[in-house]
Amino acid sequence: MRVLVSLLACAATASAFLLPTPTTRPASALFASTVGAKDIVDTAVDAGSFKTLATALTAAGLVETLKGPGPFTVFAPTDEAFNKLEAATLNALLADKEKLTSILTYHVVSGRVPAADVLKLTSAKTVQGGDVAVAVSSTGVKVNNANVVATDVEASNGIIHIIDSVLIPGAVAAPAAASKEVGKSLDR
Repeated sequence: MRVLVSLLACAATASAFLLPTPTTRPASALFASTVGAKDIVDTAVDAGSFKTLATALTAAGLVETLKGPGPFTVFAPTDEAFNKLEAATLNALLADKEKLTSILTYHVVSGRVPAADVLKLTSAKTVQGGDVAVAVSSTGVKVNNANVVATDVEASNGIIHIIDSVLIPGAVAAPAAASKEVGKSLDR
């Protein structure tokens, strides 16, 4: 009986990390103790898997903005997503406030856009000014080429959808190609 209960608990936990489909459990269930109680920045920091994003937001001077009233929808890349970028590229971005701000604001959409509404979109205008492509398929949702891996993390000033790659303005390419595209744009 204990083995069965343990297996069921593991299966329930694992199902929360599947690519989102209209029936996937929202990530807000994983953050139940803080749902809506904290702003976007504090919610992401408390999750523990957005350290690089928090560092980048600080370097770009965007922390106070994303702690503001909003509402915002953030497609938040995890630390693993940032690790897909070459170290030299990431370090160069952290040192270039203008390019870093452009990339980070490309992950933010004005307003609160829950997963149910994202599923109806084909694109979304970011606060950076560019559009991100949204594609829904039987395997999940993509924003440009990033997979949405968890949805609807509620914050007091918006909502977070977790993605597995960093979005690069003007680059709708595979993560490795996107990393090279960032490197090219830094050379300009």
